[in-house]
Amino acid sequence: MLRVFVFVFSVLLTGGAALAEERVALVIGNSDYQQFDTLENPRNDALDIAVALRGLGFTVTLETDVTKDRMDAVLRDFGNAAEEADVVLFFYAGHGFQADGRNYLVPADATIRSTADVTTQTADLSRVLNAMERSDGVKLVLLDACRDNPFGAALEQDPRLGKGLARVGTAANFLFAYATQPDNVAYDGTGRNSFFTEALLHHIYTPGQDIAQMMIGVRRDVLAATGGRQIPWENSSLTRRFQFDDGPQTISEESMLYQLAVNAGDPQLLTLYVDRYPAGSHIDEAVAHLQTGTQTRALNLADDADRLWELARRSRMRPLLEVYVERYPQGLNVDEAQRLLASIPRPEDALPGTICQRLATHPRDATAENPGVPFDRLSENALNAIRACSAAAARSPELPHYVALLARATAASGDLRQAVRLYRDAAGRGDLRAMVSLAQLYETGTGVEMDVQAAITLYRTAAEAGSHDAMINLAISLLEGTGGAADSAGAIALLKRASSEGSAKATYNLGVLAQNEQVDAPADALEYFTRAAHDGAREGYLAAAILLDEGRGIDRDPQGAANMLLRGAAEDRGEILGQLTDAADQWSRETIAAVQERLKDAGYYTSTVDGLPGRNFTAALVQWRNGGFVARVLVN
Repeated sequence: MLRVFVFVFSVLLTGGAALAEERVALVIGNSDYQQFDTLENPRNDALDIAVALRGLGFTVTLETDVTKDRMDAVLRDFGNAAEEADVVLFFYAGHGFQADGRNYLVPADATIRSTADVTTQTADLSRVLNAMERSDGVKLVLLDACRDNPFGAALEQDPRLGKGLARVGTAANFLFAYATQPDNVAYDGTGRNSFFTEALLHHIYTPGQDIAQMMIGVRRDVLAATGGRQIPWENSSLTRRFQFDDGPQTISEESMLYQLAVNAGDPQLLTLYVDRYPAGSHIDEAVAHLQTGTQTRALNLADDADRLWELARRSRMRPLLEVYVERYPQGLNVDEAQRLLASIPRPEDALPGTICQRLATHPRDATAENPGVPFDRLSENALNAIRACSAAAARSPELPHYVALLARATAASGDLRQAVRLYRDAAGRGDLRAMVSLAQLYETGTGVEMDVQAAITLYRTAAEAGSHDAMINLAISLLEGTGGAADSAGAIALLKRASSEGSAKATYNLGVLAQNEQVDAPADALEYFTRAAHDGAREGYLAAAILLDEGRGIDRDPQGAANMLLRGAAEDRGEILGQLTDAADQWSRETIAAVQERLKDAGYYTSTVDGLPGRNFTAALVQWRNGGFVARVLVN
């Protein structure tokens, strides 16, 4: 039987950062300005980034509310430290602006009343770069410094003072990461950290991740959290790859938590999984374990401590850090765990914006910190979500995304008429999720009169502004000719743009099109499916395995198919487990045998390696799904 791919609509042990290289960082956060209103988050941003960098092997100089004189001394010392370093990093949070195309950072004691004060009262960013250029190594500049111009109406009209920061070009081996696009302003955030810094903190510990890939994740998270109002941006002249943590790539945090919990039979961790990932790949299994009361032991072994610590540090889940400190009070990493706990607010201290996002975020807007909430679960908690999002919208009127979240919560409560009004409000002010949701209502005639052209217009506007969901939905409309003539070239261009910006669904869909010879060549489908799986579309593992097993458009490779099947079996919703047990006749004996061989090497399969399914094979696959990726490394 020919297995087909369906279009999608809208190694493995953790390691530490490489410590052989000398890493130095200067981290500055200015919040308490003498002339301007206090910024809520820069000091917190600097403190939390400093904790993360120290945990990744950096020698960190942390400065907060730095004066002009202090800045001069700090930069002198930073240049001396950079001279011997392999990696040099500068992080700045606070006020920053451009004048005549040059970027300036604002010290806490700056007094700026005229354009003439700009050069005498601020720190030219070029001075920082000059200090960093004393290093021959990698140089990273992270600027969360694009807050709005603080100088008032008198200077706001001066044409020499630009909005946000200007793009910087310099010598080789620099990477500049900005909180938002050049010439735009960034938001200070509605929780402890800015949107940009929060995203950095949640991605910086991911092992085996190149910094360019990390920035794709950061950009995706900030775009989702702000409804498209803020889009981080970077430019790079790096001449080699750089990873904050160069350990082997691992499975997702979600699957790591599930495997750690079920492998130990730990009800506390299983409950955390259910609460954290209500639509997770392992949700049914986790609930079943809790309902049956299956329990073997609580975490207490040294290897459990290491796994728990790696997951807690990477995910920044406060409950995991608390479990680590409670169960391993003499643990190797307990001091760093305490520092992280000090930087992560308790749930009872959360502000309305944080609560609103936790209760009402769409799963397609999931971030590393917030997996999103399915509509049925939101319906069960709609009143609390409406209260939180109403408060968040009132507290941050400049962010229409809270109105979009309020609209989703209102729709979940059953008041579709009011939800449509709120969606229109948020969409009219530029929120991308509101545009996509409103387009879907027009497309289906739900709560509004059906209007396909209005839906297409909204999708197009949102796609141009950066919504990957809008790009995918518009691409499907163009392929099918919905609302007009079909436009395959336009559809493919949209999917390729979304894929290049990190959309796993778009990448998977390109794999489907490649298989159907609608884009590139069938041989390219394998790369698309593999990349989609790595970026989060777990169905890519099964699709890639089918290609390798059948040799569809490529040479047959049972060994490669087995690797994909086992990787996917640990992370998907159980489809691969079902395929290998209930539909094993669709797979070649060579591929089944290769899977058996790997399970045998891992200690889970004890029967004959014969390429035939059976009870022992199924049991080994279940064991693998429940813990193989925590404790074992695949044979490549």
